[in-house]
Amino acid sequence: MSKIERHHIRNFCIIAHIDHGKSTLADRLLEMTGTVDPRQMKDQVLDDMALERARGITIKARAVAMHHRYGQDLYELNLIDTPGHVDFQYEVSRSLACCEGALLLVDAFQGVEAQTVANAYAAMEHELTIVPVINKIDLKHARVDEVAAEMEHSLGIHPPDIVRVSAKSGLGVAELLEAIRQRIPPPEGRATEQLQAMVFDSHYDEFRGAITYVRIMNGRVSKGQKIRFLRGGTTHEVLEVGQFAPHKRPCHHLQAGQVGYLICNIKSLDLVHIGDTVSVPGEPAAALPGYKTPQRMVYCGLYPSEGQDFAELREALEKLSINDPSFDFEPETSDALGFGFRCGFLGLLHMEIIQQRLEQEADVDLVQTAPNVTYQVTTKRGEQLDIHRPQEVPDAGEIAEFRQPIVRVNFILPTESIGALMKICQDRRGIHRATEYISTTRAILRYDLPLAEVIYDLHDRLKSATRGYGTMDYELVGYFPADLVRLDMLVNGTRVDALSVICERADAERRGRAVVKKLKSEIDRHMFEIAVQAAIGSRVIARETVPAMRKNVTAKCYGGDITRKRKLWAKQREGKKRMKSIGRVDIPQKAFMAVLDTGSDKK
Repeated sequence: MSKIERHHIRNFCIIAHIDHGKSTLADRLLEMTGTVDPRQMKDQVLDDMALERARGITIKARAVAMHHRYGQDLYELNLIDTPGHVDFQYEVSRSLACCEGALLLVDAFQGVEAQTVANAYAAMEHELTIVPVINKIDLKHARVDEVAAEMEHSLGIHPPDIVRVSAKSGLGVAELLEAIRQRIPPPEGRATEQLQAMVFDSHYDEFRGAITYVRIMNGRVSKGQKIRFLRGGTTHEVLEVGQFAPHKRPCHHLQAGQVGYLICNIKSLDLVHIGDTVSVPGEPAAALPGYKTPQRMVYCGLYPSEGQDFAELREALEKLSINDPSFDFEPETSDALGFGFRCGFLGLLHMEIIQQRLEQEADVDLVQTAPNVTYQVTTKRGEQLDIHRPQEVPDAGEIAEFRQPIVRVNFILPTESIGALMKICQDRRGIHRATEYISTTRAILRYDLPLAEVIYDLHDRLKSATRGYGTMDYELVGYFPADLVRLDMLVNGTRVDALSVICERADAERRGRAVVKKLKSEIDRHMFEIAVQAAIGSRVIARETVPAMRKNVTAKCYGGDITRKRKLWAKQREGKKRMKSIGRVDIPQKAFMAVLDTGSDKK
């Protein structure tokens, strides 16, 4: 393994839209290069997480070293399989930084999708050699020539350069292996220079500590050698060095151009930084440019349903954070939910995946608050505040300017669905930027939309409007002023922090009425009357009343003077009033998602 010449090494990744066949193509490459024993072969070999296999999507980028013989020469092909959903774009960017080439995969029926375009541009920014591939050419309804024309029009790819394959049957994969050897350049760097390696991923093993994934840029690293993490400022001894094939396979050393892993018995979770440079102590090599810090788009609160699970949830989040540095968390307290954490995610799917991993891997029952995005506020004293949750919004009299995040959304959809989608975007205060036709039946539509309008249900509305054929991809444009307010929910006169939201002033009354109606149906009746109110500051804009459970105190009165009944009713009213002043309203956990449910209901 260690005797491979540098010019016989090829480092590449597979990039594509979700469900275009990346994992299936990786399976065929592993099979045809003999990396995996045929008896151990299964679908989605590299998707080793139970959640990935259950949902059929790739969540974590996985590296694997394959050895393939071209004639008399043995080549090492280092493949990094990447996710396809827009929420995991950070994983893709880390993979691109460690490769010299990329296989751009496009479905022969679905054609060029939103994430196809985004990934292609990202690969061009990293100056990678792109090998275009059309997959699923053996489908009955494959549109190979039309898809090739779409790729030429939208990405500038020449149709003769496209490799046509069927990853499921293996058709054309041998030609693709040859294209990888011929088109993708070998890595640069020299094994004789000072050690310089990029940390592009890591995961935590409870028996061996942090396992660090590295791409060696220069020099070599061997078992027993002392290494230094330049950003972390720590020195460790290498206990094991190896490559993934696809499971860990130890070797004596890794040299310039190779991709592998290091085990250094690192037990502290905060010592490994993704994007760090590994070198030697004493006179280390220059630090490599790291990755851009991922920008969290969505925030929500995660609370244990049982208060005593708080320590377990903290430990589970810390372990997940080394495997997935693209989310962050900090402790917070809620009057309604107790102790929990405020977590930032790249998107709604990312949030859902983290929640499921916590529940499945750590066995912690969670309560999740409605997600919200980050806003910016300039106060009248000139302070700049980042608002991650509604409780942080200052009083209206202190705000000079309220800004919301705006994203540019690229929709790729059938031409007959353009009108329906434009109406959806206009209802969400979108600004039309461009319409571009990539073929006679498909178009790209670009809109600037508030991120808060995108994260809730825009993807579902897009799928409904386009009968499943539309796709979307978005990127942050910046923060722009808007007329925003904090909408508070009061239950029995007490503000419930977990139900507060930030929304447009024009939309506040509609949203407030919808939420109080929902809460009225979710909150159980008590022995006293409960007022459920929506308010902006001190002004109540909507109200519903949960009626009290009543006892008929006059049932024992048979006729007689009415004053006796009036005395009993007055006594009951006094008792209810006294009970209401000291009583506590129990809000069920499902009521906390009412804000999210009604936030997406447009008239």
